[in-house]
Amino acid sequence: MKLVREWPFRQRSFWLIGPPLVTFLFFFVFPVGALLFLSFNRPNQASLRPVTDFNLGNYNHFFTEELFTDALVRTYWISLEVTIVSLLIGYPLGYLMARTEDRRQSNFLMILVLTPLQVDTVIRAYGMMIILGDVGLINSALLAARLIPTPLPLMFNEFGVIVTLLHIGVPIMVLSLMGAMQNIDPELEEAARSLGANRLITFLRVTWPLSMPGVLAGSLLVFVIAASSYTVPRIMGGGKVVTLSTLMYNKIQSSAEWQMGATVGVILLMTSLIIVYFYQRSTPHPLGEVT
Repeated sequence: MKLVREWPFRQRSFWLIGPPLVTFLFFFVFPVGALLFLSFNRPNQASLRPVTDFNLGNYNHFFTEELFTDALVRTYWISLEVTIVSLLIGYPLGYLMARTEDRRQSNFLMILVLTPLQVDTVIRAYGMMIILGDVGLINSALLAARLIPTPLPLMFNEFGVIVTLLHIGVPIMVLSLMGAMQNIDPELEEAARSLGANRLITFLRVTWPLSMPGVLAGSLLVFVIAASSYTVPRIMGGGKVVTLSTLMYNKIQSSAEWQMGATVGVILLMTSLIIVYFYQRSTPHPLGEVT
């Protein structure tokens, strides 16, 4: 009996995968591909159309110019700091929310966690300016109490950028950790305690390994979001904290250097993918640590 091969568009799976696939190709693959081709073109402010005259001049300029290399290091250093602090803050909160049996308390904590995500990044950044500014709430209170002679530099530097990014990173980290911790059977911790393990050993040998899926997912999300953020470094950095995203904007919008701006965007994307790949490869399987 001869089998008749159905065309892909006649299969049900095609109609489920087709629309998101088309959207992904149209809004991500094609624009990123255009930037990739454009990054290999010679600088030409009069043209934005990618041509086949490929060269590595833009990439050579990127890695030999101090402005670009400093922005690269600063971008991922800030992202790493935001990820670590978000994990330190979000882990206890996620554990508390996962272990709270009272539904009203759990809902109240969830509202507190989700509230920052309901506010636009621009509004959140300007709100932080009111708090961290030279005449903001913190400096005004410290000056009124005569604890400091001059206002503290809490804004227009990396500190202000990191603090503002934590408003995004902490809720995402908590939500990722909470989902993983809710799947941890409390009886496993009780069994470890009954066998003589103290709270620290129980945490290190049971709770932490089993929560690694949430730690991994939350860390990756926070890191990538912090690395690609433009609004926060632009507002809270005051033009003094140059990251890859702000540098890309300056090259395209201010200088009309589309080829160099495309190069910065491609390097931001590729370095993020490389970091995520090696982070996943270097992270041990969480269940393999539980003994």
